[in-house]
Amino acid sequence: MKPYCGRHFTDDELQALCRLIEAHPGSSRAQLSRQVCELFDWRKPNGELKDMTCRVAMLRMQADGLLTLPAARRAAPRQPEYLPTHATDPQPLLTQPVHELPPLRLHQVVGSANSRLWNEYIARYHYLGHTPMAGSQSRYFVFAGETLVALLSFGASAWKLAAREQFIGWHDEQRQRNLQLVVNNARFLILPWIQCKGLASKILSLMQRQLPKDWLARYGYRPVLLETFVETPRHRGTCYQAANCRFPDPGRECR
Repeated sequence: MKPYCGRHFTDDELQALCRLIEAHPGSSRAQLSRQVCELFDWRKPNGELKDMTCRVAMLRMQADGLLTLPAARRAAPRQPEYLPTHATDPQPLLTQPVHELPPLRLHQVVGSANSRLWNEYIARYHYLGHTPMAGSQSRYFVFAGETLVALLSFGASAWKLAAREQFIGWHDEQRQRNLQLVVNNARFLILPWIQCKGLASKILSLMQRQLPKDWLARYGYRPVLLETFVETPRHRGTCYQAANCRFPDPGRECR
């Protein structure tokens, strides 16, 4: 059987999963996903159940005709719009080179108010806009002294990426087992009024040292590789190169 969300389900496991669904007709999809995780001891490195991942896997199995889930009890929530407010209005132009700025500080996004503010900045100023992230993730505000200068987010890596697989040199089984150790830099925004030479690469260098510690504290394991995508010709990825990232496939991606 093909893998679902990084896990191979045997025929016996699939039958057990179907029996569990049939035995609990009144359970919601969320309840079933937790029961399946407990049945197969499917857990994150920190010991928590992989119930969200399991739910996605079961939806894909249903799409492949392998099982039938109970009807969703409620429609998927509508994603909020992050309309501009005064909180994210442009600020005075800042052009000092990075070595003349106050010390940089990386602040993880904590709490609903900060989360909404981060989303609003990204929706307003990042050319890709705001897209909700699923699974393990970490978002940051970057300050120079008391001045907000940048925002970043990190999340799950791409499931399959030929250039990355060749760069690492692992086979398919190794990739499935260790993919969680690769983290993707999903968003990196230097605010438009911040035009400080050397700032982007400085932030990335600090982030490479800080992210593994924060990830370990939050999820119970330390990632070993960061990846990102650079959209050309809009960007050249210069700041990533300056922060010692490597381009295994020039013009397409960097890690």
